[in-house]
Order: sequence, then C-alpha cells, then structure tokens
Amino acid sequence: MSLSKREELLLYKKAFELRKDIINMLTNAGSGHPGGSLSVIDIIVVLYYKIMKISPDIFNTEERDRFILSKGHACPALYAVLADLGFFEKNCFDSLRKLGACLQGHPDMRRTHGIEVSTGSLGQGLSMAHGKALAMRLKKLEKQRVYCIMGDGEMQEGQVWEALMGISHHKLDNITAFVDNNNLQIDGTVDQIKSIYPIDEKLRAYGWYVQTIDGHSYSEIYEAVLKTAEKKGMPSFIIAKTTKGKGVSFMENNLAFHGTAPSSEEGGKALSEIDSVLVEIEKELSDNNGQ
Repeated sequence: MSLSKREELLLYKKAFELRKDIINMLTNAGSGHPGGSLSVIDIIVVLYYKIMKISPDIFNTEERDRFILSKGHACPALYAVLADLGFFEKNCFDSLRKLGACLQGHPDMRRTHGIEVSTGSLGQGLSMAHGKALAMRLKKLEKQRVYCIMGDGEMQEGQVWEALMGISHHKLDNITAFVDNNNLQIDGTVDQIKSIYPIDEKLRAYGWYVQTIDGHSYSEIYEAVLKTAEKKGMPSFIIAKTTKGKGVSFMENNLAFHGTAPSSEEGGKALSEIDSVLVEIEKELSDNNGQ
C-alpha cells in the first residue's frame, strides 16, 4: 500500500504547519533544540497521522500503540503533534522549558498527557521500548506496537547496543526502531566524533530487519513502517537519512542550531520561509484537484 499524491501533500502541509509551532515554541522559550526537532518531525507526523493507533481518549488504555522519543531534546516536535491532536491545549506552548510547567525541556510523563515515558537521558529509550514490548507479549497484546526514535549521536551509547541485542534475542517483532540519521551532534559530525557506521551492517549482525530511507519522504517512511508490521520473528529498524534543521534554509546542516534557539529576528525569518512553503503546498493541493 502506498500514499496517494494528495495524502503526501497533506502530510507535507501538516509537517510544515507543525514546524511553525516548533519555531514559535523555541523562539519564545529562548532555549532548546531546533535542529533535531526539525529533522525528526516528518517521521513523527507519519507515525501519528497515518500509522499508530493513539489518541487522547485511548492513551491510558492497552489499546494504544506506544511511542518513545528517545532523543528527548527534540520534544518540541512531539509537543507540536500532541497539541494538534488534542492531548493538551496549544497555550501550553508558552510554558516550554519553564520550571514546573507542563512542557519540560525533555518529555516528562508526569506532566504532559500523551508522553509514554520520560526520556532525554540519552541511550535509555530503546531499553524502555524493550521492556514495554516484552510486557505487551506477556499480556498477549498482539495488535499493538512500540515505536522508538533515537538520535545518531545517541547510538554511541553502550546501553543502546545492549538493548539491540536483547530485543533481537527475544525476537520482539512488535518493535519498530528508528534512527534520525542527520549525522550531526552537539560537538560535530557523528562520523568524526565516534563513528557508528556502517549502521546497517551492524544492525543486521545483531539480528534486526533493516531498511534505509529518506527520512523526509512521507511515502518512504509510510511504506517502510508498513513493511515492519509484516516482519515476523525479528525486530525492525529504519535508518532515516535526514537533514538537521530541515525546512529552514539557514538552519539546515548548521551545527549552531543543535542546541541554540533562534533569536526573534531568526524566528521571524524562519516563519517567513515556512509560510512560503505552505503557500506552494496549497497551490499544489489545488492543482491536484482532490486526487
């Protein structure tokens, strides 16, 4: 099954609308991580709007799929999606990264409705996905899945590789893991600081089903995830090749925006660029004649 042209355009539009929320949140907060939030938003959009069974009404039931953003510093992307889906009001955006507020600088399950587990201590998300997938097997929850997104710098953590080995050992085919492979971390490029490559060969050696995709192609993300649901007897991993800061020209592949929020002037410039993209998307949707 593949996405229609119109479905792709609607996801494209949604992701760029949510990019505006990300920029606004971070500009207002004056701190945070725009680069990784912008690189991962397209994956999160496809999961929440086309793949996962998850909503505010069923979030506290066993019916839900489980989503873990292991690279918790990219939480503005997740917050934008959760607010759009009605997990909390958008006025919470004004509280981002403020002490005691509902939206912390890393996801906090105690404060924010829709957060599966508290993350941000890098390297731990996949281990938590491992535990949840095992619990779901014991409870015979055969229709639900666990989705976990990690950063590529995060994959330098030893705990990640223990989890990869454990998940494969237990043949947990109800897990789909991603790496947001933009090849930039706080101090430089991943391959220069501590190379994790070739990721695909290492993961296959650990017993995982591996796909490599364009992490900004909605059709490639969608089709890759559907394949993982069909794979039996082994866990699935998707290497998503992405661009840090995707969607804002001066942030793209710019290490300065790993953990630095845009200034008011930069935020305004970013929003103007995104608005220009949205105008083009609307035109293409109109030309697409609803197909």
